[in-house]
Amino acid sequence: MTKIVVVGANHAGTACINTILDNHQGNEVVVFDKNSNISFLGCGMALWIGDQIDGSDGLFYSSPEALMGKGARVHMETGVDSIDFDKKIVYATSIDGTKYEESYDKVVLATGSLPIIPDVENGHLENIQKVKLFQHAKEVIEKLKADKDIKNVAVVGAGYIGVELVEAFQLNGKNVTLIDVQDTCLPTYYDQKFTDMMKEKMVEKGITLKFNQCVKGFEGDTKVTAIKTDKEVIPTDMVVWAVGFRPNNLVGKDHLELFKNGAYLVDLCQKTSNPDVYAIGDCATVKDNSIEAINYIALATNAVRSGIVAGHNIGGTPLESLGVQGSNAISVFGLNLISTGLTVAKAQAAGLDVLYTDYTDLQRAGFIRENYPVDIRIVFEKESRRIVGAQLASSQDVSMAIHMFSLAIQEGVTIDKLKLLDIFFLPHFNQPYNYITMAAITAPND
Repeated sequence: MTKIVVVGANHAGTACINTILDNHQGNEVVVFDKNSNISFLGCGMALWIGDQIDGSDGLFYSSPEALMGKGARVHMETGVDSIDFDKKIVYATSIDGTKYEESYDKVVLATGSLPIIPDVENGHLENIQKVKLFQHAKEVIEKLKADKDIKNVAVVGAGYIGVELVEAFQLNGKNVTLIDVQDTCLPTYYDQKFTDMMKEKMVEKGITLKFNQCVKGFEGDTKVTAIKTDKEVIPTDMVVWAVGFRPNNLVGKDHLELFKNGAYLVDLCQKTSNPDVYAIGDCATVKDNSIEAINYIALATNAVRSGIVAGHNIGGTPLESLGVQGSNAISVFGLNLISTGLTVAKAQAAGLDVLYTDYTDLQRAGFIRENYPVDIRIVFEKESRRIVGAQLASSQDVSMAIHMFSLAIQEGVTIDKLKLLDIFFLPHFNQPYNYITMAAITAPND
């Protein structure tokens, strides 16, 4: 029997625990989590705040009770203080002060990520919020309901969470300002052609965009009344930080090998530099197939897969990660953006010499009454012609197409192979010469 201690039980941790308990019976599993809940789907947080779903119950897919029902010993609201990696002991303290010393054969670090909160003037004022946990979203919702004087809301950070929150607050009838130090939104996953679409959509919906501005501090006595940037003072009644996350490496940063951003370096089996220590989820690195190298991509889907891989390897069934492409999507104000792999800008920043092909067409045959346009960009290496990224935009759900591109990147498919791919035609679904085929056919050669 192997004794396994899992530190953290959100997406990665829950996947790992379930994998061990469901497939490798006979092992002892002990779990520590600082939070009071597990498996919170943060991607649904903006939907909850924007009253687009019926409450928060559906945002959880597991519970401490479910894990205990399978045989795990679970300690919630219990933070791990330190780990003695030589003696193989985990030291933890519960919210009521109870101390734990738990030995282990294998330990899994699933500590996730922490929100980045810049240290700026008056950052302690009321109604300056962060958004990461269930409790954070709940607090925002309660304040919006209780304080009718909250009319102006500012979101700092124009990544996925920031843009989704913009819609949520707009649906709450608030005047919304989006602030970012960069000159656009969503630059991590989309090129300018697509980020411009989102900017135009937000402006159309009445959102005030303040790009190329850095937040320097806040004004107010007890509650925030304004944001001070390097360019102006912006009145506001609530501020939400959404500038990003960093890997939570607190318990192992002085003992394990780290990536350049502080994430634990792991192999394809999720092992760290210590063979008895595994790291999974947002605190660990991934193999990025688009650049064919180690990278850091914090996504819940990556976290779940890493937990499954670690669980099987700990349980005695060898399994290696296939790597990831960072597939993702956003749906805001009726605009759907979907991507996988690299943008042109990110490919160039990674040192790749790339070309791209753009194509715009109707999804279905032209004579179909209910129709809609689709924009696609495929990014590929100039010399090898290997596909390294794809981006899609539409008012409708065209997301399934991105899975093919994800597999194409994983398997090293070239843009030229895509030209003659067997794609069916039926007027209800696509064009005789569909936008994917046409984008490949019209791809430049140099």
